[in-house]
Amino acid sequence: MNTLNQQYEEKVRPCIDLIDSLRSLGVEKDLALPAIAVIGDQSSGKSSVLEALSGVALPRGSGIVTRCPLELKMKRKKEGERWHGKISHQYYREEIDDPADVEKKIREAQDELAGVGVGISDDLISLEIASPDVPDLTLIDLPGIARVAVKGQPENIGDQIKRLIQKFIKRQETISLVVVPCNVDIATTEALKMAQEVDPDGERTLGILTKPDLVDKGTEETVVDIVHNEVIHLKKGYMIVKCRGQKEITGEAFFQDHFFSSCCIPKLAEKLTLELVHHIERSLPRLEEQIEEKLAQTQAEMERYGNGPPTDAAERLVYLIDKVTAFTQDAINLAAGEELQCGDKLNVFSTLRREFGRWNIHLDQSGLNGECYILNLQQQFE
Repeated sequence: MNTLNQQYEEKVRPCIDLIDSLRSLGVEKDLALPAIAVIGDQSSGKSSVLEALSGVALPRGSGIVTRCPLELKMKRKKEGERWHGKISHQYYREEIDDPADVEKKIREAQDELAGVGVGISDDLISLEIASPDVPDLTLIDLPGIARVAVKGQPENIGDQIKRLIQKFIKRQETISLVVVPCNVDIATTEALKMAQEVDPDGERTLGILTKPDLVDKGTEETVVDIVHNEVIHLKKGYMIVKCRGQKEITGEAFFQDHFFSSCCIPKLAEKLTLELVHHIERSLPRLEEQIEEKLAQTQAEMERYGNGPPTDAAERLVYLIDKVTAFTQDAINLAAGEELQCGDKLNVFSTLRREFGRWNIHLDQSGLNGECYILNLQQQFE
């Protein structure tokens, strides 16, 4: 953890501070900012990975546990400062003083947005955590990919989840953590397939192998080949993590004799630290362009409205009269067929000319069809 903190202080913190300042200005409402999304098939262990990285307890259980996108914003506080949290969704905000209440609050938020049951919702739940024990990261937990609908779920639940995941991972600003259990065939995982579709070069995809304690004896070399990038190649490669809550392996010698012994959550966090800062650095030039484009559009739109109403009551009355007069003149010009400054779409004459042309073609075709119909009737009676 000391190594991780040092990495943040020296390399990541300046970038994260910049992104946080953009968020505080509301830029995130219009532009996507760099983030990390955790995706995986159902029961792949993705929520456990996210929990281990953040230190926050998330809902656990069988079936679809994550039913709404959960954006986890973590900000590291100074040593000695108290833990503090805040959960928000739509127009709801609530402060959290005890980390033990986080799981309950998330479940309540999901029930409110997606309904009590097993349905999902696109509505985002935002959980902000400030603590001396967390790094500065933004993580997004997404629903696990379901293959078969269970009781109470719509038949197309799988398609709904895929569409939701696609919405996040297609953003160039998002790093995808694809979580795959070690005891399944990696080639059959839907999550990795989805990541490859939106990121074929693997520039922003990292494979996470979970549940190494469930690897069948004799199949260890297959897992080794995956980690060595010899099965499905990813430029960012793969890492193995062993989260709490899994059964301890019987043969501990396996972990001691292989590289699995060094694959743990702190190393994954350190890896993500470097990956995220590089991703932010690559995203900043394009982000600057997008901000400038959005600023120019907003300024142009504001210029169309003029300076706005004055503060003085008498001047406001004059301002209103001027606006009503201008609107009346525009209506007169429009009725006279004059083209307004806002474009030729408001030229009544040209619009009517096009519509009459379409109407004429329709009448001609209808007349021909009518003549053919009458001719057919005459032939039948003859």
